[in-house]
Formats: sequence, C-alpha cells, structure tokens
Amino acid sequence: MEQASNESGWRGSQEGWLEAAYETLLEAGVDSVKILPLAKKLNLSRTSFYWFFKDREELLEALIARWRDKNTGNIVKQSEAYAESLAEAMLNVFDCWLNKDLFDSKFEFSVRSWALQSDEILAEVHQADQARVEALKRMFVRFGHSEISADVRARTTYLVQIGYISMQSQEDLSTRMKRIPEYIAIYTGQMPEQRELDRFFARHGYKPDQEDARG
Repeated sequence: MEQASNESGWRGSQEGWLEAAYETLLEAGVDSVKILPLAKKLNLSRTSFYWFFKDREELLEALIARWRDKNTGNIVKQSEAYAESLAEAMLNVFDCWLNKDLFDSKFEFSVRSWALQSDEILAEVHQADQARVEALKRMFVRFGHSEISADVRARTTYLVQIGYISMQSQEDLSTRMKRIPEYIAIYTGQMPEQRELDRFFARHGYKPDQEDARG
C-alpha cells in the first residue's frame, strides 16, 4: 500500500495532468498543450503521463469532455431548476454567467478559439450550442411560450451571452447587476419581482446601493 502511494506521488494523477492541460489551454492555446511542457510544468517525468493517458489526443478528448460536462451540463441543469416564474427561471440561468463553478467563460473562449483550427472541435461546439439553445427553448415552452417564441427568445438569450464571451467584454459586478433586470425583461417579457432579484443578488454576494433598490 505504501509503495502504491509513493508511485502515485511520483507519477502525479490523471486530474493533475488534466488541470495542467486546462491551465495551458487558457494561457497559450491548444498548440501549447503538449506532453513534455506539461511534464516540466508538473515536475514529473514525461513517461508518467502514459500511466493516465494513451496519448496527447486522449488528453485533448478529456479536456473537451470536461468543457462539455461543465459548461453545457450546467446550462441545461440551471434551465431545468425550479422557479416560480419565467423571470426567476432566467435568473437561474444567469447564475451560470456569474458563477465560474457553473460556467467557465475563459474555458469557453479557449475552446471556441480551438474550434477555429479543428473541424472536429467545431462540430463539438455546434453540438453544444444546439443542446444549450434547446434547453433554453424547453424552459420558455414550460412557461407557456409557443415553439417559435421560445426558439427566438432562447436564441436571443444565448447568442447575447456568447457575444459577451467572444468579445471578452468586461463589466464590474455592480454594472452587470444593474443591467440584469432589464435583460430579464427583454428576454422573458417579464420584469423580475424584487424578492426574485433579492434571492439572486444574495446568491452572488451583491448588495445593491439604496438608490438602486427597486420599489
């Protein structure tokens, strides 16, 4: 048992290699995600990589699986979460845009950049886009919208956020929070209730100034 522990420490771990690949992808792009530089980054031997992955391609596949499970999986999950109203359902989705544990915008940008040089990754991105829009569409239908209305509202909601990511748009928390009620109204046709906003703000540690409070 002691020997296995020592060997595991010497080789690193599958998650350690994957995390190093993720960091490198975000910092320098997919072309920099190579076994020898990762080994140096982890202070491990190059051969230890092969205890956990067959080759570089398998590592890249694991990166895409991580992106798919986190970013697409959580948009779908949040779109299906319980809500009293459509406005609150949309606030649940907006949790993704403010919580890196639910949706990693930098990872999203890096994968979309990767897709510019890989037809296979581009297909993965298109599949993810379709799954996300369909999830949002189902959310709108659940709250009484027709198929066409749900489709257009879902696309508007999603494409605006992807625009934020693609443009690497930066907003401070206060500015974004002040805009959110109006975004919700545009996307859903409903202005969120104050109690819904209060719950949303509390989840993200935001305390609006007195002048921002809505009566």
